Amino acid sequence: MKRIGMLTSGGDCQALNATMRGVVKGLYGSFKDVEIYGFLEGYKGLMYGNYKKLKADDFSGILTKGGTILGSSRQPFKLMREPDANGMDKVKAMKDTYKKLKLDCLVVLGGNGSQKTANLLSEEGLNVIGLPKTIDNDLWGTDMTFGFQSAVDIATDAIDCIHTTAASHGRVFIVEIMGHKVGWITLHAGIAGGADIILIPEIPYDIKSVCKALDKRAKQGKRFSILAVAEGAISKEVAALPKKERKAYLANPKYPSVAYEIADQIKAYGGQEVRVTVPGHTQRGGSPCPYDRVLSSRFGAKAAELIKQEKYGELVVLKNNEVTSIPLSESAGKLKYVSPEDSIVQNARMLGISFGDE
Repeated sequence: MKRIGMLTSGGDCQALNATMRGVVKGLYGSFKDVEIYGFLEGYKGLMYGNYKKLKADDFSGILTKGGTILGSSRQPFKLMREPDANGMDKVKAMKDTYKKLKLDCLVVLGGNGSQKTANLLSEEGLNVIGLPKTIDNDLWGTDMTFGFQSAVDIATDAIDCIHTTAASHGRVFIVEIMGHKVGWITLHAGIAGGADIILIPEIPYDIKSVCKALDKRAKQGKRFSILAVAEGAISKEVAALPKKERKAYLANPKYPSVAYEIADQIKAYGGQEVRVTVPGHTQRGGSPCPYDRVLSSRFGAKAAELIKQEKYGELVVLKNNEVTSIPLSESAGKLKYVSPEDSIVQNARMLGISFGDE
């Protein structure tokens, strides 16, 4: 008998259910007897023993279903060693639940913070397998995370829809795309949607350069322009501040978001008519795209294979289109940033896309 626990942690995305389905189908194909325990609301369920025993039928028909049948919650890694409001030792509580259920392995579907906790539990002696979930595609060690392509598709569709109204009215449109620390979604959606300017956290922008790019288009007879802006985009002035000052500045914004600040700056510079669109959490919602369904199924099958081999403490990853795994410790605590030198950035520049930095 194999007893496997599963949880989905952090922000949700479209392919969580598809990935769990892949794990379970792989397990049922590998072992005669399997019990699956799903922890509700992520690590919170593991801490407080809130779980349910799942049957094969629970994973039927969920390949195309977005969100997560287990629910999720954010449990910051930096607080994992701190007692809860009632003085409970969180790490000990999670280990106790694991041992109470006599689990052979815990499968964690989550992003950077979730995998840091997964690595912590692995170091504490639990058998853990990580699966790379995040729409941001910022998990170090994998070329792709599940959820990313679905988010890109939605963000691209938003830009596509903006094109027609922008062209009709001859306006500048700013589409603010998710990505607090990294700009992968904005970069991919911006290129796919034909954005004229792409602003991402890794390449601080100069508003004068942004306006210069808009002026250049206007002089070429272009009636409209579209900016794809990551929610974490920052100006060169802010980026140059000492870390404490920058953190304080970002913690007390004068605008609802960076897109509105940039809009005001563009208006002040040249008087162009500017509109802001924020797709927001729609980028996390809906059904997973076909690419993510395939990727999630492959990831799930690999997790089942690792469990069969009793190869624990691993994170399933995609490398050069091959699904493999790396130690959780190699990825934990590291973010995969967009480098200004990445070929995709250089390709975009060759296409005439401005990053607002020159």
